[in-house]
Amino acid sequence: MVKRVVSTVTLLLIVLACGAARAGDAHTMTKEQLLPMLGKPDVIIIDVRTNYDWDKSKEKIKGAVREEGTKFNSWMKKYPKDKTIVLYCA
Repeated sequence: MVKRVVSTVTLLLIVLACGAARAGDAHTMTKEQLLPMLGKPDVIIIDVRTNYDWDKSKEKIKGAVREEGTKFNSWMKKYPKDKTIVLYCA
């Protein structure tokens, strides 16, 4: 279980490459920084992997919301600005 969580969290580190290109104030974090945030109500985790990558993956973060990364500008507006938003992709 811990190995799966660590592997999954590693995917989150890639977020920053995905999200930073779209958000000027994106920050990076380590898996150690993210682990204690999982499941907290003020954190929204968004899976923006392609359909292909999402379908073939056996590792998904419990509670993550699935959004299409290429439509970032349309769906990002629906998330509260007072929450910590973590994007991840492959």
